[in-house]
Amino acid sequence: MLRIIGSLAAAMLVSTAGAAKHDHAGNAIKDNTHASPQFDVSALLTAARGAPPAICSLASRAVDDGNWRRGGDAPVTPLGPSRDREWSIGTRALPAADIARLMDGLASEDQCVREISVRLIGTQDDSAVTPQLVKRLASNDASVRAVAAFGLGLVHAKTAVSQLIHSLRDASSGAAANSAWALGRIDDGRARGPLVSALGDTSSLAREAAVVALGRLDSVSSATAIVRTLQHDDVASVRRAAAWALGKLDAKDGALALATALTNDSDAKVREMSAWALGELDETSGSTALQRALQKDSDEDVRESAAWALGHTGDESATDVLAAAAESDQSVSVRGTAAWALGHAGRSDNRAVAALSHLLRDSNDDTRLRAAWALGQLGDSTALAAIDSALGREQNPEIRRALIRAISKSGGNTAARMRVLIDSKDPQVREAAVRSLAGGRAFGPWPWPWPRPRPWP
Repeated sequence: MLRIIGSLAAAMLVSTAGAAKHDHAGNAIKDNTHASPQFDVSALLTAARGAPPAICSLASRAVDDGNWRRGGDAPVTPLGPSRDREWSIGTRALPAADIARLMDGLASEDQCVREISVRLIGTQDDSAVTPQLVKRLASNDASVRAVAAFGLGLVHAKTAVSQLIHSLRDASSGAAANSAWALGRIDDGRARGPLVSALGDTSSLAREAAVVALGRLDSVSSATAIVRTLQHDDVASVRRAAAWALGKLDAKDGALALATALTNDSDAKVREMSAWALGELDETSGSTALQRALQKDSDEDVRESAAWALGHTGDESATDVLAAAAESDQSVSVRGTAAWALGHAGRSDNRAVAALSHLLRDSNDDTRLRAAWALGQLGDSTALAAIDSALGREQNPEIRRALIRAISKSGGNTAARMRVLIDSKDPQVREAAVRSLAGGRAFGPWPWPWPRPRPWP
């Protein structure tokens, strides 16, 4: 195992010898320009052969080119899909001989060799690799066709759109799914019709990839087909992707279907994504379904996303339901998000103030922080007694600052009250009091809850 790790690491070391500069006397000159990493491709592929998947995954991260180019969400990769690729060392343009070696590596029986080969290919300019990848879309080997489509997506091969559209009908589900994924990344309108047709594929993997691609094409003209998929597909992961796509496209015509899925779908992840999508639509038409989900859904992630969505849409009629969830839901995450939603809506009434005041005694620090922030957003003077009481017992410095902020925003920054705070032995309390009196805006906190599920299909 150590030998494999060492071999892979050595093969991927940056070589700067070739980039050294010298003066006329032969002395080395310090070069402060950024030197791109250089790979010994042949050594790398040799070292990769037989490497365990976990080790190969670590090595393949180092050839990803960061962010959108990583391709961790591809339906089919030699090592299997991964979404945790977070760093890279990048590459410069590789010589033709190395690209040829990598292209040969796509057909290797060793999955690690295929993985590293396609990811290195994915760091190259599309014009240097697209023709050869397109050629491999016609391979007799289904795994080669799948990895070729993956590579075309990595390089955003706009000149390969027609070939990828043709590959949507590939008999191999992996090749068809990766072709759909690639078309979603390339974002060419010619793919919309063929991708809609791919929603009828017998492979759920291909259908899911097609609906995600449609969500990325940024055209609401696909909404009717996506709604149909949400309503009728028999695979939960496909329905979940359809809900995501409707939210991503801001397809307001899909609100009814999303509300129905939130209420009736048997799969919690579909309901969760439907709640998120309704929040993204920013329409009150789904409020009834969201309130029902917050009150009755058995899954806490669904309830949390429903609370977030209600706060995001700002529906005034949801205040009582959000307040009840903030006070009594068994889930810490639901209580905290309900508190945030009440503050984000910013509409003060007795029910919201009572619920948030109650939460100032919650056992969870984050929930108390969100409640304090929310009371500051409401700015209701009737909450001052509860805020004062909480400040007297609160030990968390961040929450104390949030409580002082709430006092200020609720009209409680009287001379007597602020004198007590400024004379506090706690320097953080003194600082927060001074900020309050000075009207400083960089006060915090801003407890922004990122809803489950993350907006990723």
